[in-house]
Amino acid sequence: GKIHFFKGGYVWKGYEGDAQLATNIFKELDDIHGIGHVDAAFRMHNPVNSKDHDHIYFFLDDKVFSYFNGSLEEGYPKTIQEDFPGVPSHLQAAVECPKTECKADSVLFFKGQDVFMFDIPTKTVKTKSWNHLPTCNSALRWLEHYYCFHGHNFTRFHPVTGEVSGNYPKDARNFFMRCDNFGHGRGYTVPKCSDVKFDAITTDNTGKSYFFAGPMYVRLDNARDGLHAFPIVRSWKEVANGVDAVFSYTDKMYMIKVGQSVYIYKGGAHYTLIDGYPKTLKEELSIEGHVDAAFVCPPEDTVYLIQGRSLKTVDLSATPRVVIRDLPLPLSNIDAAHCSPNGIKLYQRGVYYHYESPMILATSRIAPRPLKIPAQFGCEE
Repeated sequence: GKIHFFKGGYVWKGYEGDAQLATNIFKELDDIHGIGHVDAAFRMHNPVNSKDHDHIYFFLDDKVFSYFNGSLEEGYPKTIQEDFPGVPSHLQAAVECPKTECKADSVLFFKGQDVFMFDIPTKTVKTKSWNHLPTCNSALRWLEHYYCFHGHNFTRFHPVTGEVSGNYPKDARNFFMRCDNFGHGRGYTVPKCSDVKFDAITTDNTGKSYFFAGPMYVRLDNARDGLHAFPIVRSWKEVANGVDAVFSYTDKMYMIKVGQSVYIYKGGAHYTLIDGYPKTLKEELSIEGHVDAAFVCPPEDTVYLIQGRSLKTVDLSATPRVVIRDLPLPLSNIDAAHCSPNGIKLYQRGVYYHYESPMILATSRIAPRPLKIPAQFGCEE
């Protein structure tokens, strides 16, 4: 999916290229008001209701328009109150917030310094005043990050609290569009897939998938919005300088760091470090030494820990946790591992090895043929 940038009666699709009249794409916007611009827009996140999910909503004065695949839905435009009771007219910005990032599937509406948090399932509104934020002319959710645009600057904020972390405002021309003499990523070259090296890969119980490399992480499961690396400390602020291994179990994410420390984060709208952590590997998993990779295959309660040519298994449902099995591996120098319904993948630089199940991995004595890292990881083949 391409981000649409609106200004006046024009729209830009993506980060570069010529502007088009918004009414050439969304023709009905001009039928009532004859002005062709929008006050606010967002993409609905409501997977429970397929009739609304992924529809694009435009707000113009006191009206709302719902589009799907470029066509206006039957019955629209409506008054804003019909679809979003309690939300005022003449809005300035709007942005969706899924329940994995807010407490429920929600929409944030901005008007002046007031933010109207619309709970989609209950159709109720809570109003907050975020006086520390600039007045938002538009708002954007991109890869779990939330941005308030004001003039040609933007400020990143927390969608639940409105908290601003980091040095803001920043110039949008350096980040969200390609302009001459601007751009924080100028000179970046896409790596070859044969050079890609991961430190860890995991998928949490809500379906969010991440890979980790050095001090950075990339979310994988929403690739339609693009791939972008962010500092690990932005989402897991206590974990600096990278990880050795990561695995997910129930609603928690386990991060194993250099120095044999285990950090356990509870999932939810945002990851939160559990009290009492970090702990040592010995305390938490009854092992010592460097961990190359780790994975869990849901709904199992077993974590598989790779150390050199050794595959150790630990029952996470047991107290205390002890090593159940210590098996030889036909491979060494494993960087990362991941289990999905399609099987297990063990990653080395530029390649991976596929196994159908933990049982086959545990009993194999000969390594399978290595497969090339695919371009879906943001590399060139």
